[in-house]
Amino acid sequence: MDADLERLIRLQQIDTFTEAARRRIAEQPTLIAGLDSRLEAAEAGLAAAKQGAEQGQAARRTLEKDLAAVQSRLTKYKDQLMEVKTNKEYQAMQKEIEVAQKEVGRLEDRLLEQLLANDELGAGVKAAEVRLDEDKKSVAAERARLEQEAAALEEELQRKTAARQEVAGQLPPDLLASYETIARGRRGQAVAEARGGLCTACHVRLRPQIYNEILANNAIRQCGSCQRFLYFAPSDAPADPEAGAPR
Repeated sequence: MDADLERLIRLQQIDTFTEAARRRIAEQPTLIAGLDSRLEAAEAGLAAAKQGAEQGQAARRTLEKDLAAVQSRLTKYKDQLMEVKTNKEYQAMQKEIEVAQKEVGRLEDRLLEQLLANDELGAGVKAAEVRLDEDKKSVAAERARLEQEAAALEEELQRKTAARQEVAGQLPPDLLASYETIARGRRGQAVAEARGGLCTACHVRLRPQIYNEILANNAIRQCGSCQRFLYFAPSDAPADPEAGAPR
């Protein structure tokens, strides 16, 4: 392979990795914020579950208080029933007792329903606590992974910067200038593979003579449409200019 073409491919590999690594590092704050939001949501879910449970207990206490008051009134009516002197008073007291007994039954039913609801609310609190604990562990692990990834990328970027300087310094100045100009105008990609008679970057068909020359990889050739430098990667030894880019 032509030495300068090989250097161009290597330069593209370095630049592609560098751009992807910088994007990945720039995403870190957003990813960390997403983890924080996840924890906040779990904490809010637990707080809401606890509030619901507290409200359920307050409702239970209110029902118990109301039930106790009605039961006390019913006991008083029953005691007074023994002291009535006329049939009219007896019937009136019986009616009061009947009303109180119905109220007791109603409140007991409501209390039972509230107790069952409180059991569910309590289970909801425990489930929310488990979710929060699991989220704390997974978020801590993911945060650590992201921090390790960022540190590794920063370290690799330093190596790639030094490697780029070395490769760029070996290219003829005019060829390097052309590479930089094309890269700026083509979203960072100045080198592309030619395959099946096409430029794989712009998908324009190449002239047969040019494509045959590219297959030899022994000279610098450019796409007549997008001006990118083209090379051929044999299937048994691919030379992917995006190899090593972080995902």
